Amino acid sequence: MKKEKGKISAIMREQALDKGLLEKAGRCAQDYLDSVLDRPVFPGEEDLEGLEEFRHDLPEEPGDPGEILDRLHRFGSPGTVAQVGGRYFGFVNGGVVPASLAVKRLIDAWDQNAALYAMSPVVSVLEEVCEGWLVDLFGLPEGSAAGFVGGSATANLCGIAAGRDHLLAKCGWDASSKGLFGAPELKVVVGDGAHATVFKALSILGLGGERLVRVPADGQGRLRPDGLPVLDERTLLILQAGNVSSGAFDPFAEICPRAREAGAWVHIDGAFGLWAAASPRLRHLTAGMELADSWSVDAHKTLNAPYDSGIVLCRQREALTGALQVSGSYIAPSGHRDGMHYTLDMSRRARAVELWACLAALGRRGVAELVEDLHDKAVLFAHALAREGFHILNEVCFNQVLVSCGDPRLTKRTLASAQGSGECWCGSAQWDGEFVMRVSVCSYRTTAEDIERSVRAFVRAREESQLAR
Repeated sequence: MKKEKGKISAIMREQALDKGLLEKAGRCAQDYLDSVLDRPVFPGEEDLEGLEEFRHDLPEEPGDPGEILDRLHRFGSPGTVAQVGGRYFGFVNGGVVPASLAVKRLIDAWDQNAALYAMSPVVSVLEEVCEGWLVDLFGLPEGSAAGFVGGSATANLCGIAAGRDHLLAKCGWDASSKGLFGAPELKVVVGDGAHATVFKALSILGLGGERLVRVPADGQGRLRPDGLPVLDERTLLILQAGNVSSGAFDPFAEICPRAREAGAWVHIDGAFGLWAAASPRLRHLTAGMELADSWSVDAHKTLNAPYDSGIVLCRQREALTGALQVSGSYIAPSGHRDGMHYTLDMSRRARAVELWACLAALGRRGVAELVEDLHDKAVLFAHALAREGFHILNEVCFNQVLVSCGDPRLTKRTLASAQGSGECWCGSAQWDGEFVMRVSVCSYRTTAEDIERSVRAFVRAREESQLAR
């Protein structure tokens, strides 16, 4: 048995020295990128059937890495959604900035654990650099902390946990040692238009369900300030920068000063919308958000960093690290940034390096231009659809467009036909009780020609759906 284990180790040591394997992987990746703009945005039936090639029993014997790579590229690549192309408008998924993609290949070879400085000094330093850059870009209070997580769902959880523990501490209750049994009651206030991940985080943290105070939203999904209850030092208020359907922003400039004066904790879910703060032309949408206490945002959405790249930001560093504290006899303080104190995870990949590359490649001006271009493309898309007789149901303030054919049944059939065409792909939503199509413009690769082509696909889909009635 020991001999067999040694044999496979020896084989893998030899494979690790094989330059041809990584070169082959590079060629497969480049082949995919070369073809992605011309292939169906969503895989066709034949492509989906090809995925059955992966449904087999675990092999008894070790496999050849080159053959494994070939099989994955041959059958796996056609089964992907072409979200890195220019005609994917489904979920809020961005493309990939070239510098980040290149760096990702390097750090995959590094295979660093981002938990501690002692595990990877370079990752620790780059997390610290990214933290400073983001605080500056968003105009947040100096000294705000950042934790680098998988996505905004986890970022929301971390920010809300920091707020919960901070508010309880002001009541003389240490949540980390006493838990929530017998804890002072907190008032959790959230808008009706909040994202599902917010409610998920509240549930996990013991703050969800029937005890929430829900505030009505206006016709665009913005929380109505006149619906707020009395705020105080036991209030956790959750706002959003970018409604997932309409793209609308809560009125931070009106709400946040009131909350701050009352001593409430404000968390802002800014998964894709927080990036508006980095644009001189669009930052009016986020005016007042700097008065909040914690924020969540994704870099893999609007910024077009690779998956996965979520960020939690917190005004009070101690509140974030206190809520996420971890200890052990084998964990010695380094005197440097130890990333695991800012996240739920201990071991995690070095995602901040890709974020650093993305920000370094774009620069302040590039980030602003990217954000503004996505907005401009969304406006162009909306105007083009409106000219063709589609109904645009939202104010296109950022990068989301809600579309209807005027008849929910026709809208549903049109969407299905457009999705099946392979020309473009967008998703759906319920808006004001009506089934609608939701267009999310998130990729830097989207061109005016992509939008024109997609609009033609929408028109054909509607015509086909009308004839099929």
